[in-house]
Amino acid sequence: MTEFLNSRDYERIETAIARLAEVRDAPLSLDAIVAEIGLSPFHFQRLFKRWAGLSPKKFQQYLGVDHAKALLASSSSVLDAAFDAGLSGPSRLHDLFVACEAMTPGDYKARGARLGIRYGYAPSPFGDCLLYLTDRGVCGLGFVMGTGAAARRAAHDDLARNWSRASFTRDDTAVADVVRRIFAPSRSDKPLTLVLKGTNFQIRVWEVLLAIPPGHTATYEAIGAYLDLPRHGRAVGNAVAHNAISWLVPYHRVIRKSGVLNHYRWGGARKRAMLGWEAAHTPRAARDAGGAAAMT
Repeated sequence: MTEFLNSRDYERIETAIARLAEVRDAPLSLDAIVAEIGLSPFHFQRLFKRWAGLSPKKFQQYLGVDHAKALLASSSSVLDAAFDAGLSGPSRLHDLFVACEAMTPGDYKARGARLGIRYGYAPSPFGDCLLYLTDRGVCGLGFVMGTGAAARRAAHDDLARNWSRASFTRDDTAVADVVRRIFAPSRSDKPLTLVLKGTNFQIRVWEVLLAIPPGHTATYEAIGAYLDLPRHGRAVGNAVAHNAISWLVPYHRVIRKSGVLNHYRWGGARKRAMLGWEAAHTPRAARDAGGAAAMT
């Protein structure tokens, strides 16, 4: 399996990103950062570059409000193309095709009764994650906030609210393979199916999120406009926040029109890490072309 950072190393990266965001308009000084995370400048630079593929100084440019606004400006054509093509059928997500299946109204009301869910924890580029699997596909993906058994239990309790009547079986082996396919996909992988549990409105919003490719963002207002609900930004925000399949249904790509990167169920620093990591790993040509390659 592809090796990702362990949870302790990711915590160091997240702390560094939070500090880099605080001083995004000032010259980078590593002294305070490395003192806080307990690494030498050399080892921190090497750890950060292994994770992001570039130096902290270069990564810092992705954390600024000006960069976020530039992303928004270049991303409008991406949603236009997605809606021109139609949102039905598989959506392209980096090198992975994802098919979506909405639960029936009866399944939604049953809250997982008679449903078996396999779950487990695995490392990811953004710390330990928690994945829920059913026979129909992935029904939950969240992140562990912190370390240790208590943090894992809290992540499980949070994600399990959607499935209060389901039966859970731990299966770290099955989860590890799916997590690898999510964060380090190969062309030979089979498509993943996402099982979406929500109201009709929530699912419509989540379908729009699936149309936003890596390296691009959208505002809550833009999503509302594409749904012909231009004055329903708050309702869109609530639907976005209720998404229980992080990363795959990319809630992190929705930002405020001011360019501020915060308000994320699994922490604002993690959201910055995701957006910066995607920017660093998305070919520049694809970003400059408005993500067309990601939508075909």
